[in-house]
Formats: sequence, structure tokens, C-alpha cells
Amino acid sequence: MQHAGGAPLPPPPRPGQPPATVWSPAAHHPQGHPGPAPAAPPGFGTGPVPPPGVPSTHMPAQPAPPPHAPAPSGPPVPPAPQAPPAPAGPPAHSAPPPAHSAPPGQVRPETTGHVTLPPGGPVGIPHVPPAAGAPDVTATTLAVLLIGPAGAGKTSVAKYWADRRRVPTAHISLDDVREWVRSGFADPQSGWNDNSEAQYRLARRTCGFAARNFLANGISCILDDAVFPDRPVVGLGGWKRHVGPGLLPVVLLPGLEIVLERNAERSGNRRLSDEEVARIHGRMAGWYGSGLPIIDNSHLDVPSTARLLDDVLARAIASPPTW
Repeated sequence: MQHAGGAPLPPPPRPGQPPATVWSPAAHHPQGHPGPAPAAPPGFGTGPVPPPGVPSTHMPAQPAPPPHAPAPSGPPVPPAPQAPPAPAGPPAHSAPPPAHSAPPGQVRPETTGHVTLPPGGPVGIPHVPPAAGAPDVTATTLAVLLIGPAGAGKTSVAKYWADRRRVPTAHISLDDVREWVRSGFADPQSGWNDNSEAQYRLARRTCGFAARNFLANGISCILDDAVFPDRPVVGLGGWKRHVGPGLLPVVLLPGLEIVLERNAERSGNRRLSDEEVARIHGRMAGWYGSGLPIIDNSHLDVPSTARLLDDVLARAIASPPTW
């Protein structure tokens, strides 16, 4: 067998006789314990290159290659014994990874908006610090429920009122949320049935959650709904469960002639028959004597109705109605 340098290997020493030359046991016994590191190949070390015919084992040890040089070639080194592989999956006693807090300026994934939403916390009565005169409701975080029949102008007043407040305010329309249902939508022109009642209940719960979400993030909200006084459990009782006792209800109730005129200007499924409008308006008359504040906007435009709504809310905050 030829050595890498080209010269034959020296014979093994006989018993009692010193070896004839110095050589690497690892070169002769590849499976044995490794010996000194072999010399670097030509071009990688700084020492002289052995001339042809001279065994490389007679050359002095070469300095280690620089850090950026590849490892020198040599006999394979047997791998170190390894421990048996661990079973798949984390051990039963392993602790979960520690939770890292979000860096400043970032919102944690479990938050809604910028403030953690309280778990089902009802909205309480708004607190207004004592000041001279009536409280400034335009700068107070409120939750308002605007009640009225079809054609009372609830949506127009609610949008105008929300647009011009000094604090962020959202308008949540029950009809808009209910019309999220596309296939299987219960058209109000078809009359009242179990399907339409179920969709109204679902829309009220959705609006109530949205109201609590806005209020928890410091945003006022105004909701509009045709709540009937003869159905307290579904109407005001449902809103109190979904939002909380701090919700301020106000009834918007113009005369029947005004309601019929405004309903005639509607289009689509929000326009009802005159008979249905008259029936709803007659049921709304039950709010008189209920203790809730009522605004007759028969001869008021939208801006005047919104200003009157602020006055009514200021009195409701000072003396909350019982409902």
C-alpha cells in the first residue's frame, strides 16, 4: 500500500526492537485512536513542501491553518457516541414557553382596539364632574338609544348628532346590522314572523357588543331602534342586557302625518305600507307616561332636533330615568 507521499510504509517493529522510523498510528490503523494532526496539504501551510519520495511523516509538524482556511484532509475520525434520541413531543413536565410582553407602541393580540374589552362588563351611568351649569354632553362619553317609529328621522338625527360631537362618537344602526343577512333576509315588508324576530334579536345582540366595544375604547355611541313599549323584555330589557343600565333611552316621536310623509320618501325594503306605519306609530304612543324623555320633532329640522337631544341628555345624566 502506498502512502499519500508516495514512499512505502515502514514495517512494524519486532518485539524488543525500537521502531525504525516515526509514523502515525492513525495512518496505519484508521479505526484506532487518532494521533497527531497530519500535515496540511500543499498551499495551506507555511512550512516547506516535502520533496518527492520522502515520507510526509519525516517532515516537521506544520502550523495550524488560518481560521478562514478549510479543514485539512486526513483519515476519518470515528464519531463520538451519542445518546439515544429523545421521544417525540415535549416531556409532560416541560413548562410552556414564557410569554413575552409586546414592545412599546404595539397592541397585544388579545386586545380589542387599544383597550382590553372588559368581559361582558355592562355600561354604567356616565359620570360627569360637577361644574357650573348643565354638564357639557358634547364632551362626555355616552351611550344613547334613540327610539322611534319608521319615518321618525332616527337615522338622520343620529348621524348628525354623532358627526358634530367633541368626542369620538359612533352611530350604530340596527337596520344596517340586520341587513348584513343577505340570503334568508326577513324582509320587514313581509310582516312580523319568527324568522324576522330571530334576526332582530341577533342584530340587537350584535349592536350591543359593538356598543360595549366602542365605549371600552373611549368612543361614544348612539343606537337607533324601533322599540315597542308593549314588549319590554325584547325591547328595553334586551338593550339593558346587551349594553347596560348606563344606556340613555330617548324617544323620537313626531305626529302621524309627518311619519307618513317621511315614509313615503323612502325606497327599498325600508319603505312600509301606510297601514303598517300607522300601526307602529299607534304602538309607540305607549311611551307617553313611561318616564322616558320624548322629543316631538314634527316641526323641527335635523340640526334643531340634535340640539334638543343634547338638552334632553344633559337632564338625563343629572337625573337618570328609571327603565
